[in-house]
Amino acid sequence: MSFNSVFLLFFVAFVALLIAGGWITRKWVTGSNDYFIAGREVGLLVNIFGVAAIGFAGTIITLGPGLAIMTGFWGSFGFGLIYGIGGLALYGLIFAPYIRRSGAHTLSEWLEMRFDKRTRTLVTVATILGLLGIMANNVMSMAIVTTSFTGWPLLATLSAIFAMFLLFTYIGGFWAVTLTDFMQMVIGLIALPVMLIAIISKFGGLSTATSGWPGPGSYWTSGIAGGELPILSLQYPSVLTFSILFACFLVWGNNYYWLRVSSTRSERTAKLSFVFGALLLVIVPITVLAFTGVYAGSVMGDQFLPYGTVDPTAAFGVVLRALPIVVAAFALLGALAASISTSTTALIGASSTAVRDLYQRFVRPNATSKELTVPSKVITMILGLIVWLLCFYPGGPLYLFAFSTAWLGAPSILVFLGMFWKRTTKTGAFYGAVVGISATAVFTVLDLTGVFPLGTYTHVGVVGLVATVLTVVIVSLLSEPAYYTKKDFGNIGNAVLQLADDERRVLTFIHYGYDTMAEISDMLGVDSSVSNQIIENLDQRGVIGRKKYAGAGFYTFHIREGIEPEAYLPEDGHRYADDRLTEDDFTFLEKLRGGMDALNSYVKEKEFDSLHASAILSKLIKQGYLAEKGLWRRQVSLSPKGKEVLEKYNFASEPIKPELQQTPAGG
Repeated sequence: MSFNSVFLLFFVAFVALLIAGGWITRKWVTGSNDYFIAGREVGLLVNIFGVAAIGFAGTIITLGPGLAIMTGFWGSFGFGLIYGIGGLALYGLIFAPYIRRSGAHTLSEWLEMRFDKRTRTLVTVATILGLLGIMANNVMSMAIVTTSFTGWPLLATLSAIFAMFLLFTYIGGFWAVTLTDFMQMVIGLIALPVMLIAIISKFGGLSTATSGWPGPGSYWTSGIAGGELPILSLQYPSVLTFSILFACFLVWGNNYYWLRVSSTRSERTAKLSFVFGALLLVIVPITVLAFTGVYAGSVMGDQFLPYGTVDPTAAFGVVLRALPIVVAAFALLGALAASISTSTTALIGASSTAVRDLYQRFVRPNATSKELTVPSKVITMILGLIVWLLCFYPGGPLYLFAFSTAWLGAPSILVFLGMFWKRTTKTGAFYGAVVGISATAVFTVLDLTGVFPLGTYTHVGVVGLVATVLTVVIVSLLSEPAYYTKKDFGNIGNAVLQLADDERRVLTFIHYGYDTMAEISDMLGVDSSVSNQIIENLDQRGVIGRKKYAGAGFYTFHIREGIEPEAYLPEDGHRYADDRLTEDDFTFLEKLRGGMDALNSYVKEKEFDSLHASAILSKLIKQGYLAEKGLWRRQVSLSPKGKEVLEKYNFASEPIKPELQQTPAGG
């Protein structure tokens, strides 16, 4: 059989698996909260693969071998190391706990919590543009790789890949994307090592690379034409610009990484999944693809520019032509899966921002999660069609990717300063975003039209970075700071106890252990900017305090001493107060005694939103009443402490089933 026939068989089987997975996961989507953040139910192993899968994308498949040919092994591996360790791992360690605890579904939503509505709206537009560009880059990158090997027409290949990922995302949302990520990494972790073994078997060990490298220097440090990756150069590409664009901008300011954190079961899951995902990405895909480029340059160097006519970014497909048909077809399938995975993640990132930060705020502010399901799918389709136009960006994947990430520059700076510099003001953030985004847009147009060739001096992202940082810092120092940065904050005296109904509800939640912003927002069923306003009112009046006023502790609360429970707790419902359990908490525990059907019936009868049910389960796990497991959807079982509390209140007349209970549908 020919390669195209074998690959087509693999491709059809893969598509069938995707459609089947999408059909299964659609049953897990009961509202927009499930469609965009999987009801905060994603576990550790699945999210590790999800994080790694985002990095193992069409971009890496083209840039990995391409950079090795142009700048040597360390140029390619260094790019991956900057993105993986400097971007993903640090994001998990520094940002993930803060993000998960904040409860914000999207980066833009958090910007309103920290700053104001106008900053949220402005950054939403930039975020959508950047994510759509990244998605277009991945689709085009994979189409280039596929056509370089199969000889299929570029337009037809692009259309097929585009239609497949758009349909799959439409069906199952974030759950479908998560399934794709997992399948993609399984395929990639098998296909790439097999491909490298086949390359070594055919061409020999590294001595082949040493003797056949056409460049004047070593393949470790220079390309086939003698090119090297500069370190501190302001021009793209260099170590400095890679760090700015692919560690800072691409990760810190990217909504789909934010979604990866928001969708996890806990802070620990979020943090560890990014660290281990980064290590997995560097050890397998990045290393293998760098060596693939080295072999391509050594054995086939005369085919690539400047000696031949082939662009170095097409090296992956060129190498596959020299391998056994089955190995090559399987490796190409792994690359295709990588492209689809990251493209669907970017699409979900863009559409969640459009729905949560634009449609829901300005068109249907009172819509429930269930009512937003259909609009979410429609907006996803519309944004997907816009991507089609961006696929033909001048300069190809290398410059499209850099252009796209440049638009995420202003958001990334606002995230960093907003989290860790208390003096950042809402005025400084807004004008920093205006100046940074405007500078990016203006210089991008000037560069593309040739009016001012900025690329000969530096990258547009560097200009955006400098413009944003300077504006935010200067304007913040000249404008009114937040209340908690003022010297007299904390000298409040007796707290004012004239409480509104929503304030009493929030205090009740904190009293019973729902003490983070994420838990409070999910229990209230509102945008986190709404719950944040309630918290700030209570904080300013001295009713509550925060664990810290910077970092993740900013979103953990306690009721201050001297505030008596009678001031906010309802008159009834104190039965389980000694064990910090609400009526709903205890009912969840009690229903689990009777098995999954009993809990499912209760959840459906009471019409619990998925995030509400998830928040209850998470709090009970945190308190030690439940134990959790589950690769896909979270599974819970009563712990010894949970059984004891049921017995304490005389609800242990029937034996408690020891088997794991799966999270209920809609929860």
